[in-house]
Amino acid sequence: MKLRTKLSPRFSVKKAHAMQRQLSERVVDEDRLPRKIRYVAGVDVAYTKGVSIGAATVLDSDSLSLIESQVACCETRFPYIPTLLSFREIPPAFSAVKKLKTKPDVILVDGQGIAHPYRLGFAAHLGLIIDGPTIGVAKNLLCGNVGSFNNLRWAPITDGKEVIGAAFVSKLGRKPIYVSVGHKVSLNKSIQIVMQFTQAYRIPEPIRRAHITANEEKRKIA
Repeated sequence: MKLRTKLSPRFSVKKAHAMQRQLSERVVDEDRLPRKIRYVAGVDVAYTKGVSIGAATVLDSDSLSLIESQVACCETRFPYIPTLLSFREIPPAFSAVKKLKTKPDVILVDGQGIAHPYRLGFAAHLGLIIDGPTIGVAKNLLCGNVGSFNNLRWAPITDGKEVIGAAFVSKLGRKPIYVSVGHKVSLNKSIQIVMQFTQAYRIPEPIRRAHITANEEKRKIA
């Protein structure tokens, strides 16, 4: 499939950033979760041959057994532009989430939440679109500074005087992951949830399973 990522002449990075700032004001950083999280989902996106592959997996929160997985493929129409990744990843991710028959209580997203220069990373943007709880879990720090780690193996991420997330190390010697509010979840609860579902691997199990699912679909296309 031919890759069509030429943007309209009317597109402006400056206007896109302004839109992100406006949308970020709608982000809810308070808990809108059930008392008991029964189903937790992971979302990831892979790319190959001009195709974007969104994957959404739902796990049982107690056993971490796979309840459901869905994939959605679409033509990659938006180029990679730093700080505007959500514009590229929302179409396949949203399509995969919409396919789910099991409604997750919270979605862990492979990407930034509000730990983003314009406070609207992929997880926050997706949360607003689906109007549901999301948490950003990124493998790299996009902005801010990481403070000192405490005995719980996490450290605050600050941008100026604002706390925008937390760095978390699941085991000594591992690289940290970077957790931030997506939508309808507080930072404290986001940290608790990520810690709960990060066990044998560096990244939380729901995202790891979504990553596997996306790459299995990628191999079918490649």
